[in-house]
Amino acid sequence: MNKLLPIALGTAIVLGGGAWLATNQTTSTTVISPITPAVAQDADVELAPDMTLGEEDAPVTLIEYASFTCPHCADFHDRVWDDLKADYIDTGKVKFVHREVYFDRYGLWAGLVARCAGDMRYFGVVDMLYEGQKDWIGDGQEATILGNLTTLGKKAGLSEDQITQCVNDEGMAQSMVAAYQKYAGEDEIQGTPTLVINGEKYSNMTYDDLKGVLDGLIED
Repeated sequence: MNKLLPIALGTAIVLGGGAWLATNQTTSTTVISPITPAVAQDADVELAPDMTLGEEDAPVTLIEYASFTCPHCADFHDRVWDDLKADYIDTGKVKFVHREVYFDRYGLWAGLVARCAGDMRYFGVVDMLYEGQKDWIGDGQEATILGNLTTLGKKAGLSEDQITQCVNDEGMAQSMVAAYQKYAGEDEIQGTPTLVINGEKYSNMTYDDLKGVLDGLIED
């Protein structure tokens, strides 16, 4: 029996559902609605830390703004991630930062499960979420998604009790949403996936195009 009782998002965190359908096929991005300041303006909310891979002093810092319920983000992950990690992150050329964008409560729940796995396993769960996006979203119903996220979390080595506790962690949820609002607002992120490379913003692109950008910065 599924014991997950997801946080009541209430007045502090207001997120809808079904954002994985709100895509713009001409730009290969999922469009973000205007960011609401509800959480970010609360000085008492501590921002969730960035999730990073790579050397801290790498010559290039690449920030990816992405949502676990964004189909273009899953496609970008499928086309680009393995090569990016092998060629640039693992070789010390790029510090990678994954910043989650929340279109809906389902993406937030997925992020809570990913962070529940801890820093060492976070990116492994991220892989599972993007690679199995259609499967865990399923029919789009809350009960289905919660059940599928529980199954996914167990595959990552979490117990059902751990997953239940993490998905009900309202404090962490507020911290994650506050971080999203602050950073995406400052960087004027309008769609996902969006890349910020050494401070310059780029839209969704092929690996060859990304490679050209990174090589140009590294050679400089």
